[in-house]
Amino acid sequence: MPVYDYECADCGAFEAVRRIAERDDPAACPQCGATAARVTIGAPSVGGSSASAGAAEEAGSYGMRHRGGCLCCG
Repeated sequence: MPVYDYECADCGAFEAVRRIAERDDPAACPQCGATAARVTIGAPSVGGSSASAGAAEEAGSYGMRHRGGCLCCG
């Protein structure tokens, strides 16, 4: 099972092994038992942005952007 990061307001960060279906549910802090929210971190952006590249980009159904030269767009 995957390991997810949670943040307790009183005790700080901790990890919990949970099923994927439960990943966004609050987890009990192992020290105090309080419920803690999952910590989510966005993926870093790769590459820079360019005004001329914006016209060639189109967002797909998952929010991904394709650029000329990628394997799927040619």
